[in-house]
Amino acid sequence: MLYKNFAFSTPFLNGFRELRIPIFDSDGKPAWPELFSIEKIDELRKTVGERYFSAQMMLRFVAPDRARLDPDSLHLYDEDFEPRNAKIGDFLITGVTAYWDPSSGRRKSDGSVCVLIYRDDKNKHFFIHDVKYLLVSDEDNYPLARQCEMALDFLLKHSLYKIYIETNGMGNALPEIMRTVAKQRGIKIQVQKILNNKNKENRILDAIEPILTTGRLHAHRSVQFTPLLSEMLGWTPLGSSGHDDGIDAVAGAICALPSPVRPLGQGCRPFTANTEFKL
Repeated sequence: MLYKNFAFSTPFLNGFRELRIPIFDSDGKPAWPELFSIEKIDELRKTVGERYFSAQMMLRFVAPDRARLDPDSLHLYDEDFEPRNAKIGDFLITGVTAYWDPSSGRRKSDGSVCVLIYRDDKNKHFFIHDVKYLLVSDEDNYPLARQCEMALDFLLKHSLYKIYIETNGMGNALPEIMRTVAKQRGIKIQVQKILNNKNKENRILDAIEPILTTGRLHAHRSVQFTPLLSEMLGWTPLGSSGHDDGIDAVAGAICALPSPVRPLGQGCRPFTANTEFKL
């Protein structure tokens, strides 16, 4: 236990002393071993990340403006998702989310980005499996409908029929346009509206940083050929000087409720009955 004098600026706290009890002391001894063993503390650290662990469990505040999204911390993989056993490599996939953070789609505007994320909820790993930046021609008279066509193609590429659409601003009109486009092509899809009121920087930081810094965020190697990694490199919680639309879409997909994924199995196998019996 550590008491220390603290010059509180609030008058009614004058004369009080501050008590700090971190989850373990300088020798690594847990403060409450009956509740938090070393193993449980290590698991907690891996789950929330170093910055949150330091602030919440060790009572040593780390300013958010020191946080970064280092793309070198991503685990790149080449494997595709295997629907028969619901795996990516050795990871058993339990959920999937398709998320669209829209904009006008013009070349000089903010990015309009579709993201596909698989997740292994047992081990708390996330997989950025595909990222699509939707661009339309400046001469296109129906840029939103054209983007809906592209977003629908993105879904069908991965045999998905549900998508989250962020409806802040211009995105408010997209769910109905998306349903109309899908109906014209004879495809039934589910569109879920998402309204984000939280500060963008905080939303990105809270969603991505803990799983990135604890080694639980993966990305398909094809993601390297999109602007996403450059966005991560240039991003700070103080506000990015460049675009951050891709990582904003990733954050939205991480926070959205995933659709469950189950193995499809190996298909039907022939069965031969033994008919050699006596009555």
